[in-house]
Order: sequence, then structure tokens, then C-alpha cells
Amino acid sequence: MFGEYELKTQFIKIIDKKIHLVEESGDRILYRRDGVKVLIKKKTGKLLVLPAPAEGYGVKFLMVRLAEKIAVPPGERLMGYLSAPIDISVRAGDIEIDRFVVGREKYALYGEKTVGVITRYHVSDFHSTIPDTPGVIKLIISNPTEEWKLVERVVFPIRNSVMFYSEDKAYYPLVILTTKETYEVNNTGNPPDGTLKPTHVSEPLPNFRMRW
Repeated sequence: MFGEYELKTQFIKIIDKKIHLVEESGDRILYRRDGVKVLIKKKTGKLLVLPAPAEGYGVKFLMVRLAEKIAVPPGERLMGYLSAPIDISVRAGDIEIDRFVVGREKYALYGEKTVGVITRYHVSDFHSTIPDTPGVIKLIISNPTEEWKLVERVVFPIRNSVMFYSEDKAYYPLVILTTKETYEVNNTGNPPDGTLKPTHVSEPLPNFRMRW
């Protein structure tokens, strides 16, 4: 699913979407996906199909609500995995020729109406192993305080975030939630697994303070 494809006539299935490449005369390739059409001048190079952060309509944050709240004892850490929405970026050479959403899009307001932020929204179980979903977040919850803490959701920045991928799965960078007052979330920019490929040079994003 993710990776390089020859510029030749073929169908490429990406989860619930289908890309069609058609060779035409004059070393041209017609790219089609739903109502999108792009004519590509065939040269050396490949078509790249890569995961992208779930920005959808241009949001900067992803909010994943936990299906079950998590109670963390003082001084303890907990590691697990969440399912997560993703976008798909299609590139020819060094330009993006198409970007689309897979699955259902959901959005939610995080915070107060006057000062909150619009986020891409998703509900996930907290898995002890990697879930069988296209998009995955590896999450570490750290409680450095002397009190029990309750975690209901994780909200973190995704705009321009690097993604990591294998042939059939997309991963956000490792996310660390620290249960200080206020809760702080770090999109580390680091791969959750050293065997995965990055979509571009990885950089950490600013920490996000969960005030609500």
C-alpha cells in the first residue's frame, strides 16, 4: 500500500480508495482518483504513496478520546497503542499531486468556544499490542507526581508532522503524555519502531498543554 509505484498502467488500492494510472501516448501518464485527474510527464522516477497526518480540512491538532479512562498510579509509566485516522499524500517527484482522507472524517472542539481549537477527532481503545488498523499511535503515559491521575484523552499537534510507515501501516511519531498540572503532550518526532521509514526529515513539534 505505502511506498513507490512504477509509472505504468495499474490500479493501486489504498484502504477504501482506488488510484488508476493509465499510460497515454507521448510518455504521459494519467493519474485518476475519484474526480481528481493529473497528467504526469513520464520520466525517471516513481509515484510515491505516503501516509500524512490527519489534517483533513486544515486542522493543527488530533484528539483521540480513550474508550476507557486510564487511572495511573503515582510515579508510574504506561505504554500502549491507539488507533488513529490518517490522510494519504500522493507525490510525483518532489511535489504533492493529490491528498485525500480515508475512512470517515470527524472533528471536535477541544476547550471553550472562545479559546478552544478545532481538532480531528477519533475514539480508540488503549491496546497493549499494535492494533489491526491502518493508522497507529504509540503512546507513553508518564505520571511523575505523587497522586493518582486519570487520563481520558490525548491531544497533540500534527501540522507538518513526520509520519513513519511500513508497507501496510502508518505510524505517528512516539507521543508522550506527562500528567503534570497541566497535562503536557509531546509529539517527539521520533519513530515508534526503528525499522520504519520516515516520510521526511523528522523534527519534534512544540509541546501541547492540555488545559481542559
